Formats: sequence, C-alpha cells, structure tokens
Amino acid sequence: MIIALGLVYVVWGSTFLGMKYAIEVLPPMMVSCLRFLTGGVLLFIFTLWKGYGIPKATQIRGAVLVGVMLSGIGNCAVAFALRFMPSGLVALLVATLPAWMIMLDFWFFSKTKPTLIGLVGLIVGLFGMVYLLDITNPANTANREVAIFPALLVFAGSVAWAFGSLKSPYLLLPRPLQSTAIQMIAGGIFSLTMSLIFEDNHLQAIRNMTFETYMAVLYLIIVGSYVGYSAYLWLINNAPPQLTATYAYVNPVVAFFLGWIFKGELLTTRSLIASSIVLTGVILMTIGRRKPASKTVPIE
Repeated sequence: MIIALGLVYVVWGSTFLGMKYAIEVLPPMMVSCLRFLTGGVLLFIFTLWKGYGIPKATQIRGAVLVGVMLSGIGNCAVAFALRFMPSGLVALLVATLPAWMIMLDFWFFSKTKPTLIGLVGLIVGLFGMVYLLDITNPANTANREVAIFPALLVFAGSVAWAFGSLKSPYLLLPRPLQSTAIQMIAGGIFSLTMSLIFEDNHLQAIRNMTFETYMAVLYLIIVGSYVGYSAYLWLINNAPPQLTATYAYVNPVVAFFLGWIFKGELLTTRSLIASSIVLTGVILMTIGRRKPASKTVPIE
C-alpha cells in the first residue's frame, strides 16, 4: 500500500510536466488519445499473451465506464487546461478532488454526511478556489493567471474523475491488469473522438513531433499510465478513501516544484496564498472524512 501511494504521489505529480512538454507540439486531447489508446492496446495484448482471455461483457462495460470518467473526461480536461496555465496551478485545481468526492459520496453513494472538520475543510477549500480564480477581476482571459473556462473544465473533469472513482468498487470489473488496459482503451477512444471533433491539424502535429515530444508521450504511457494509473486503481479498490485522497495535496507540490525546475514556471503572490488555503482545506477534508458503512464490493 505504501509503494502504491508513493507512486501516485510522485508519478502523477510529474505527469503534469510531461503533458506540458507534449502539448507544446501536439493538440491536448490528441496527447490523451496517444497516451491511453496506445498504452491500453499494448497492455491488453500483453494480458491476452499471459492467458487472461476475453473478459465478460458486464466486466467490459464496468471498465469502460470507469475509463471514460477517469482517463477520458478527467485527463482531457487537464490536458486542455495546461495550454493556458502553469502545470502547478492545474495540479492545484485538480486538488479539489476530495471536495467533489465528499459531495458525490453523500449524494449518490454512502449517503454519509461530512464531519464538522470535513465541512470546514470544504468551505476553506472553496474559498481558496474563489480567491485563486479572482472572479471579480474584469481582466480578460489573456491577462489572467488562471483562465476561467479552462479552470471550470478542470472542475468538470474532477467531478467525472470523482464519480468514476467512487463507482469503481461497486462495478464488476476484469482482473486488475486487464481492467487497467480496457479503461485506458476506453479513455483513449473518448479522447480520440473529442480530438477529431474539436481539434485539427493532427497529421501536421505528428510530423512536427521532436525527440522531446516522443519522450514526453512515452513517459506518459509507461510511467504515468502503466505505473501511476495502475497504482491509483489498486488504491481505490483496496485502500481507505481518506488515505487515497491524500495524493491530491501532494501532487500540486510535486508539480509546482518540477514546473519551476524544468519550465521556469513562477507563481504570483495570489497563487501562493490561494494554494496554501486550498491545500489546508484539502487536508481538513481528508482528516474529517468519515469511514462509510460497510458495502458490497462485487469485484473479481
């Protein structure tokens, strides 16, 4: 469990930088497509070679649902937002995930009300987000450190990610490795569809790929997806939710540090203050999260 948590802490914090490098040449949703579709197909072929066989239709449906929510909607939103904001700030917006998990868990799953500490953390975190977005500032998107529309898109992606994570333990899924492969394929197909609809110049972008771009995509496939994504899927099905959620306030720190080292990304005073407020709220939400009542987890 400690190894899986450590991988999610460090690896996922670094994927924001990897995506930042990749989208310098490739359209954002195309990056998600290449990352998950390529990685998923290769991993699925590997599982067949290892004798896994074809999973049942109900298992495939469950894995597809989770894959679209997580690697599809969630990662497309993040990739798009990285075009407009520093990687550390995007990671900070993603750090609101525990808030969405608390609310969705109460509304649709365990019906468990947040504790007083959790509620205080939720309010603090939301206040930090409002301060960060600086909604009352009339400046246009080009002059903002945090672009409103991409930020809202990240929130939408985080809601999808939270729902998929909460739903996963209730679904009938294939064996873990094959489940990861199918989820990646589903996310990749979703990303491909979105890229074909909303992005253009795909062939020209591929021709313009540099050695750095290839290495970034390769890193996202091998380290980000095979290692980090698999570790996360293991955690949401085997570790307490409050423990798994702690990655949300470690990832931004890793992303901030790497963005500063490799891309020279500097944060304003407002961003640093907002980051402190949001991360304080996330920590309180994690500490105050009640353990839900026992539930049936029909996973093979």
